Formats: sequence, C-alpha cells, structure tokens
Amino acid sequence: MLAALSIRDIVLIDRLELVLDRGLCTLTGETGAGKSILLDALGLAIGARADSGLVGQGVEQGSVTAVFDVPATHPARATLRDNGLDAEGDLILRRVQTRDGRSRAFVNDQPVSIALLRQLGDALVEIHGQHDERGLLDASGHRAILDAFGGLEGAVAEARKLHAAAAEARTALADHVALLARAKAEQDYLTHVVGELDELAPRPGEETALAEERTLMMHAEKIAADLIEADEALSGDGGLDARLNVALRRLARVAEQAGGRLDASIEALERTLNEAADARERIAEAMRAMEFDPARLEKSETRLFALRAAGRKHNVAVDDLAALADKLRAQLADIEGGEARAAALAKVAEAASTAYAAHARALSTGRQKAAAKLDKEVAKELKPLKLDKAQFKTQIDVLPEAQGGPEGIDRVSFLISTNPGAPFGPLIKIASGGELSRFVLALKVALASRGSAPTLIFDEVDSGVGGAVAEAVGRRLAELAKAAQVIVVTHSPQVAALARHHFRISKSATNGAAKSARLATRIETLDAGERREEIARMLAGATVTDEARAAADRLIGSQP
Repeated sequence: MLAALSIRDIVLIDRLELVLDRGLCTLTGETGAGKSILLDALGLAIGARADSGLVGQGVEQGSVTAVFDVPATHPARATLRDNGLDAEGDLILRRVQTRDGRSRAFVNDQPVSIALLRQLGDALVEIHGQHDERGLLDASGHRAILDAFGGLEGAVAEARKLHAAAAEARTALADHVALLARAKAEQDYLTHVVGELDELAPRPGEETALAEERTLMMHAEKIAADLIEADEALSGDGGLDARLNVALRRLARVAEQAGGRLDASIEALERTLNEAADARERIAEAMRAMEFDPARLEKSETRLFALRAAGRKHNVAVDDLAALADKLRAQLADIEGGEARAAALAKVAEAASTAYAAHARALSTGRQKAAAKLDKEVAKELKPLKLDKAQFKTQIDVLPEAQGGPEGIDRVSFLISTNPGAPFGPLIKIASGGELSRFVLALKVALASRGSAPTLIFDEVDSGVGGAVAEAVGRRLAELAKAAQVIVVTHSPQVAALARHHFRISKSATNGAAKSARLATRIETLDAGERREEIARMLAGATVTDEARAAADRLIGSQP
C-alpha cells in the first residue's frame, strides 16, 4: 500500500506530508482545491511523463516521494533485485523535476531510469479516472487481465516457452535449407572438379621430382659425352687403370728384395685400383641412366605442366592439390548428408509447432471458461450500480494457429452495450463519463482478488451520480478496499461517509504581506467531528445546517 506521500514545490503545493493507511481513503474538498494536483504529483513519483509546468512558482525544482509498504513476495521486490537494488524494507520512489525540463528518478535513494520507475509504479499503483485510457480501458492489456482473473499465468508462461522453442526450430530449419540450397547450386561444379582431380591423381612432392627429372633429361646428351670421356680416362691402353697396373706389377717384382719397405705402396695401389674399378662401374650406371629418351621427356613435361595448370586454376600450390580434392569431396558428402539433416530439423520444427498449437488451444479453452465466469461476475455488479440495462462481454477472437504469438492465439477485448439491442463496443467509446467510471468499478470489484496492484486510486468514480447510485458506488469501493488500499477522490457524501480514513484538501493564502502572499494547497486528516462537518458541507453546500449535520450522521451511521 501507499504508506506516505511527500510533496515539495509542485504547482500550488509548497510542502505536504500525507500519511495513509489501509482500507478506503477518501479525498474531498471544494472544486479547484487541488485534488488533481495531488494525483499529478503521485503520478510523477510512479513514472508519469515529466512536465516542467508542475514545478512551483519561484523555485527551480520540485520533488515527490512515495513510500510503499508491500509484502516480501510482491513482484516489485523481484524487479528491484533483478536490477541490483536494495529490496528490503519500505519501497521509496522519488522523482525530482526541474524547471528546465530535466527529471531524475530514485528508488531507495539509488538513481534509476524513468522506465524502471514506471515499471515499479505500474506494479504498485493503479489510477482509474474518467479520461484514463490505460489499464482497464486499454484493450492491449485485456488479455493479461483475463489471464490473471482465470489464474492462467502459468499456462501463459508455458506458451511463451513453447512459442520460443517453435520459432527457434523454424529458424534452424530455414537457415539449414538456405545453406543446403547454396551448396546444391555448387554441387555440379564440385562434382566436376573432384572428377578432374581424381583423374589427375596428384601426389605430394610430385612436382619437384618431375621438375628435376625434366632438367636432367634436357641436359642428358652433354652429360653423357662427359661421362664417356671420364670412362676413357680411367680405362683403355693409356688410361689411369693401365698405368696403375703397370706400377703395381713393377713394385710387386721387387717387393721381396725391398724387405717390406714397398708393402704400404703396394696396398695403396691396390686400393686405388679397386676405387677406380668402382668409379668405372658408377660411370657406366650413370651413362645407362642418361640415355636420352624424347618420349620419356615429353611424358614428364606433359604431367608437370598438367599439375601446374591445375594449381593455377584452383589457386593452390601443386602439392596442395591432393588436399583440395579431399576437401571438395567432403563438401559433396556434406551435401548428401544435408538432406538427412534437413529432414531431421523439419521433424523437430513440426513437433515444436504441434506442441505450441496444442498448448495454445488448451489455453484458449481456459480463457473461454474464464471469460464466461468474468462476464457473470461483472453482470452481478452492474445492477447495484444502476447499470442494469447494460451488458458486459469478454470477446475472444481466436486467430489461426500460424498467427499465434508468445501469449497464444487469442485476441481479448472487453465490450459493453449500454442499452438492450444496442451493439457492443469498447468501453471507452460506448459509455458516458459516469457510466464508464461505474463500469471500471464493476470490473475492479470482479477482479479485486486477482492481480490488482496493492493501491487503487479512483478519480471521481462517482461523477454524475447521486443518491442510491452514489451509495452503491461507495459500498462497492468499501468492498474493494477489503482486498486492497483504495484511495478515492470524490464529491459524493455517500461515498465519503463509507471511508475508513478521510482527508480534506483545501486552498488558502500563505502567510506574508498582501503582495507576497499566494494561494497554496493544503491537506488535513479529519477526525470524527471534522469528518461529520465535511460531509455535512458536501450535502448542504456553502452554509452547513443542522439538518445537513443530521443527514451526515445518518450517512456515517449507515456504514456496514
């Protein structure tokens, strides 16, 4: 509930401290005394649009502080915790408005955004007036109101979860299908390239080997001639081998007479002859390998040029052609496997959509039942409020499942018909000011125990009615005040007489010289005697008579 309201320098209110309690609280006073200023100030504290015109005359800024006492389980405390703010004790909402248009918001003395202040204010206070197009008069919120009335919040949360899962599954399928389509567009190209590379069958290191072989064969004739000359130098009549053999024979003939002094030389010559023989064999092998073969050269060149052309075509090194073939082959395999993946994703998306649709239909059935019950509850309230010729209907338009949203497939709106046979239409377009206020009151009484804010404010809900109707309005407000704090701005003595707490708003001149004095709005809590006098004033007008006081006593005494 709203426990206290402190206002500084807002329009005609220079300083005001208001302490409130539970139950039905009424605010009365002469027309123009400043009741609307009080509501505008409270609106500022709970996140209403900033207005520099609210700042009092002669000052640079005004401020409003609203203190709320709510249970530990109230959603506002969870909102505070979610935003890293202190959620213990009273909830203190404060707004500072400057003359230059700037506005600052605080919650529990911590600066916050205006959006967060408004979010908290919506959870703590509901303000209903003849020209208030929010809350019950805003069709966009009717579905949530019906869900709260029917206790369907859990089902709605499940619908949000299932809708999100279905949307995610459809997105995953669409993304994969698009990727698969792009891959299929390249499938023929990939197949052709893989075929070419498989036919070419490149091997790592092949380019280097072929290049070396080509270079060798291109110089084969010159190399062969040099090899022949080298072989002739080692062998033949005048070759090194013949001369070494002559030297070895001569040393061998005198070796015995030399007493071993020639043994080392003989061994060296023998080793040299063996090495020379090995060299001749190596030269012979090289000569056989260097045999020039034009066909072989052409074949090597053709293979080498084909490998290099493929490398240029695919913009990779020749040694990477084999890896490229493996990569493209894997892409083809992915395309083939992509069809199976798409089929699996389609099944998941279909299952998710089916689950959402089934839950949305069940939720819609629950709303139909809640709507029938709400219509009956509101109908019971219309007759006592002298709206017995009017009808209330909760209209539910069921959308195609494909058009369903996170909250299901229903579009909900509250409609009324004020006279038999008259067409149904939105509350705000069909009802007159007084009727509209009473319809809102009937709805709030029907919804009182389900989802209301802890503080309800009605601005002249009894406008345009009097007598028995005003008394019926007051009794409904008193009934509503059993479940929530109800604050009523009223001109009806029948309503004021039923209040648990009565506050009077007045306008008077401030102290000071005649030229410096100005009007200021004041508010005071009335005791039993003062309350009797105020209700008598409301009955009689400017001159309060004994008859008016007696009538006030009868009204106060009629309280249940």
